[in-house]
Amino acid sequence: MKARKTRILADLPAQLLLRPRSWLLAGITGASLLGVVAATAVAPGSDTADIQFARVVESLPAPVAVIEAENDLPFVYSERIQAGDTLQSIFSRLHIDDAEALAHLSASAEGKQAVRQLRAGRSVTAIVSPDGRIASFSVPMGNSGTQLVLERNDQGLALRESSGETQVTMTEMRSGTITHSLFGATDAVGLPDNVATQLATIFGTWIDFHTDLRKGDRFNVIYEAIYEEGNPVRAGRIVAAEFINKGERHAVVLHRSPSGKEQYYSDDGRSLQQGFLRSPLEFSRVSSSFGRRLHPIHRSWRNHNGTDFAAPTGTPIKATSDGTVEFVGSQRGFGNLIVLKHRNGITTHYAHLNGFAKGLSKGQPISQGDLIGYVGCTGWCTGPHLHYEVHINKVPQDPMTVALPMADTLNARELAAFKRDTAPLRNRFALLNYELASAE
Repeated sequence: MKARKTRILADLPAQLLLRPRSWLLAGITGASLLGVVAATAVAPGSDTADIQFARVVESLPAPVAVIEAENDLPFVYSERIQAGDTLQSIFSRLHIDDAEALAHLSASAEGKQAVRQLRAGRSVTAIVSPDGRIASFSVPMGNSGTQLVLERNDQGLALRESSGETQVTMTEMRSGTITHSLFGATDAVGLPDNVATQLATIFGTWIDFHTDLRKGDRFNVIYEAIYEEGNPVRAGRIVAAEFINKGERHAVVLHRSPSGKEQYYSDDGRSLQQGFLRSPLEFSRVSSSFGRRLHPIHRSWRNHNGTDFAAPTGTPIKATSDGTVEFVGSQRGFGNLIVLKHRNGITTHYAHLNGFAKGLSKGQPISQGDLIGYVGCTGWCTGPHLHYEVHINKVPQDPMTVALPMADTLNARELAAFKRDTAPLRNRFALLNYELASAE
């Protein structure tokens, strides 16, 4: 019984990481209802035929079950900060009811600084007792990677800064079978929500999760779990995943590309990443296409060397591919302009911006999807929009139709290294499939 209890307690941090919920711990004490004791004394060399055996029957007390309250265990949350969030709104989403903790954070200089630096997309983590009081609350401080941690101990509430140096990354594995929906299945096996979202994003290239899922589809996920000082902090990236949809297998692994970036590849070595995104904006409409047009200001027919995307002022603009900043500043009719230089003689141009991403400078490396600026109406324009151009060897091309290079591909030597380096991850799929089949 002691060994069983030890195993349960050893597993508890991993269980807490899965999602906010409580677990029931039960300790059972007692023994069998019937004990048999035989007392004999046998001298060396004695004839066992002369030995008299006495059977003693003793009734023992019935087992006593000690069941701890289900609500004794805390909830563990990892929540992404949303635009416009305040401490109050974050506390509300995490079901925190702790006026003392809120006041402590709001009154301290460190807390005020952390609140001023709240940025959408970053994450906070919290360990919360069932009554809503904070045991631990961690919020990022600026871009330094430092966390401000509020903890409650026997002496009350205390603040400290954590550099993240004590964090340990471990590997977790989960398997599941679709019965109704993807998120219902991931929830059933305790897969963290942010990992489930990554799973949908990664396999969204092949699977429409609204229409293509079938009962009996299966998935295996290997992902990072981050601990700090023995406590679960958050779930990290998926490092490998497999999805069997309608009998067809799809699998990906995280691998460092020839350019030095980590990205997802199918397990036969094909990159999942596009070389170039077609649009620098997530939500917009094309208001003017590539080609000749009547200029709305000069009232003359001119070549329109790009595509205009209409969007409200301040809409974030992202880089359509990896590259470096060749120009950032103001340039006549383009107004505020960014030019990114890519491989194979390709440049992309982003004009009429309202402003630039903080710290953007010439020569700075940029990754696909990075925020570089915001939609505006500077230079020659009649309304807020992004003017986007693609040049190949300094010749303008239609951004919506030009054939652009795919992401990094692996040559024969790189492919051999890929298969060797990712073999341990791919072998885990076989282990997970075996365990899933055994469970069924």
